Amino acid sequence: MAEIILVILYLIILLYSVIIHEVSHGVAALRMGDRTAQYAGRLTLNPKSHIDLWGSILVPLFMLLLTGFRFAFGWAKPVPYNPYNLRFQKWGPALVALAGPATNFLLALIAAILAHFITIPSALKIDLILNMQRAEWGAIAAVLSGSIGAIIFTICIMVVFWNVLLAFFNLIPIPPLDGSKLLFSLLPLRAETIAILEQFGFVILIALVFFFSGPLGLFLNYFWEMFYNIAV
Repeated sequence: MAEIILVILYLIILLYSVIIHEVSHGVAALRMGDRTAQYAGRLTLNPKSHIDLWGSILVPLFMLLLTGFRFAFGWAKPVPYNPYNLRFQKWGPALVALAGPATNFLLALIAAILAHFITIPSALKIDLILNMQRAEWGAIAAVLSGSIGAIIFTICIMVVFWNVLLAFFNLIPIPPLDGSKLLFSLLPLRAETIAILEQFGFVILIALVFFFSGPLGLFLNYFWEMFYNIAV
């Protein structure tokens, strides 16, 4: 039973991390003069406004089943905005896009700092982090039994795990990910080139993840370790 609760908590934290990521795009656009997300009712943490059937439900469940309940991933419906309403036409789209990963990194930092001040042994913290990375739910459940501090620490580590992953993944400069907006602002690309990249971006992204998963994993682990070190 404890393992099932951990998996549910794992998915809830993923869902809200994605929702907060999307809402931050809308808030950034609103601060720069565009009310599209506000009018669409997307500046809310209510899951009903953000859940995508495939990205928020089916894909995460399928990945959980495929990996033996060790890993899942997902996304919410993109928050709409009108770039022509932004005060900063050149950098506005990039700032709106970067608001999502920046918010995820901020959430991870807050969770890591909170975890650092939880008074449980460092050896126990390291053990929980390692089991969290491997999604060893049985081992985590055994450690958590009767320890409020360990439970709160585990929740914090889940927040760190998901938010660092979301921030890192979305900063990859390939459409439709957020990093592509920064790329388009920095490089003087022609409209035709941008259109081609946006059309085939998903295929390019799959190829990148498939052929360069090793280097990407090393960079991702570097960021995870940076935040985990704060937590310990």
